[in-house]
Amino acid sequence: MEALILYFVLFFPGVYVSGLPGGETLPFSLLRELGRTVTYTLPSLALLWYLLTDRKGFSSLNEIKPKKPDFISLAAGLPGLIIISLFISLLAYLLSDYLGLNSPPRVEGPSNAAGFVILVFSCLGTGYLEESYFRFYLLTRLDNAVPNTVLRIALSTFLFSLCHIYEGPWGILNAVLAGVFLSILFIRYRSIHGIAWAHGAYNLFVYAMGNFGM
Repeated sequence: MEALILYFVLFFPGVYVSGLPGGETLPFSLLRELGRTVTYTLPSLALLWYLLTDRKGFSSLNEIKPKKPDFISLAAGLPGLIIISLFISLLAYLLSDYLGLNSPPRVEGPSNAAGFVILVFSCLGTGYLEESYFRFYLLTRLDNAVPNTVLRIALSTFLFSLCHIYEGPWGILNAVLAGVFLSILFIRYRSIHGIAWAHGAYNLFVYAMGNFGM
């Protein structure tokens, strides 16, 4: 029950995300990214990690320090996410008109140093928030309620893809493949930092591609 309540509180409303028509571009806004990070991402992450530490206090986070597996999962995770994204982009380019589907919306990156700094923190915060819940929280806290690992991955991936519904069918497919891939990495290496870094870096990659009109 706690897991579902957290999901509906933290992700489902989509307060900070609005859908875009297919093929449209969302211009970068420094104030929007800063506001989202300060008023949503950081408080949500603090609440989630407070619960993950069983309310023992944030000093217990010292037990979860980056280790070698984190760098391994980062090295595997970032290229994997980029390959998945490029594959989906290719499918969208080839099949969108044939299937009558809209192309995925695009996001535009910052044009100055200040915007880039804010974007780095925003993407990293989002990476940590989503990986902490969809991978770390769901795949470990539900061991007793859902003992089957495949079912836990399916639940995690379903909820992850559902909160990307605003991206349209291609975005949902991308979230499904990425969710399964990141779940496998987490289970293999028990690494939260590595997949969070990979997720954040992938988000930066998406913004960079938006600046090139891709």
